[in-house]
Amino acid sequence: MTGVALAEELLLLAYDDETGRATMPRISLDLGMAAAVLVELALAGRIAYADGSLTVTDPTPVGEPIIDGVLGRMAADTPHSPSSWVQRLRHGLRDRILGDLVARGVVRDVEETELGFIVVHRYPVADSSVEDDTRRRLADALAGGQVSDERTAALATLVAVLRMEPALGLTGDAGADARRRLEEIAGGAGFSGNVSLDDSVVRPSVGLVVAALARAVDQALGKRA
Repeated sequence: MTGVALAEELLLLAYDDETGRATMPRISLDLGMAAAVLVELALAGRIAYADGSLTVTDPTPVGEPIIDGVLGRMAADTPHSPSSWVQRLRHGLRDRILGDLVARGVVRDVEETELGFIVVHRYPVADSSVEDDTRRRLADALAGGQVSDERTAALATLVAVLRMEPALGLTGDAGADARRRLEEIAGGAGFSGNVSLDDSVVRPSVGLVVAALARAVDQALGKRA
């Protein structure tokens, strides 16, 4: 695997660059990042969705410690549903990814004390280039036209499921328009059932995993019966 992981992209979008604080409910972000790690494994050809479960099809590490840790955990366990895996993986994942981003100089770890005894950490951006690229790709996708790669389509789908339009700086009518466009991207990629996976821009194996994880996160957040 090369480049920036989807879970890192989600996290950077969700944290305010200046204050270094999360701008969305942390349970939503934690579930989304867990789903993003699983999508990453699908993109790398390591897991598949079949018979209601996510299974490891290739245990070969991808070269990223956090993602490989999840892969090893899945390979050592029995298959579980997407809902089960996002719940199992979400605990502590954000802190590990933040630590990795701090080590790479993407964000800073600012430790503060509130009320005289409560220690809190903020993570303002230190190197904006990573997030800038993510925002540019999403902006290009929202502007119209066809999404040309699986990764951007998967990212747009996760952003839609997590209702992250405000994190893109879009509210009101602009936010509503962005949400419609994000859903169109998800549909056009075959993630929402609107387009046959055979006609999608993504591999069917990836499409099945993303669609299953999107449903799992949506249901976990109580947004769909």
